[in-house]
Amino acid sequence: MLSPLILTLGLDAPDQARFERLRQAHFPAAMNHIPAHLTLFHHLPGELLPDIDAALAQLAVQPPFPIEVTGLRSLGRGVAFTLASPVLTRLRATLAQHFHDSLTPQDRQAFRPHVTIQNKATPEAARALLAAMQAEFSHFTVRADSLLLWHYRGGPWEHAANYPFASPPPVQGGDEGG
Repeated sequence: MLSPLILTLGLDAPDQARFERLRQAHFPAAMNHIPAHLTLFHHLPGELLPDIDAALAQLAVQPPFPIEVTGLRSLGRGVAFTLASPVLTRLRATLAQHFHDSLTPQDRQAFRPHVTIQNKATPEAARALLAAMQAEFSHFTVRADSLLLWHYRGGPWEHAANYPFASPPPVQGGDEGG
């Protein structure tokens, strides 16, 4: 049996760095073994890697797209940013339909996109961070630029593949044929 696969959404470098700085600052260091991420699926069967690869390559032909960071939410023992994007919702639904029979109960649940910046903290620390961040929060936009596939082998994730979204062709200037 092959190791399960985790699928996350890749963000452009400045947006990823922003979330990663916050995760490094607030996630208990002894338990922070993976980068900040937006999980699309927590457990895809490793045996389906060829099918997963084909599906992700096909979906990656779309251009990068914006995602609204709409707020913060409590995880009980942590804090996460909430995100919203119709493109992201459609992309995830397409994959969920394609792999429906192979999804775990966790991955069949309603999709609530988020990026965790704190988890496994005390409830008191989580409440304090949430209150401090909510006091300063204003909506912002990040840019999705890829799909990232990871092997889960019981510890830190191992990068398996990157599926960059296709950039739109450059606009050609000059003669319009007239």
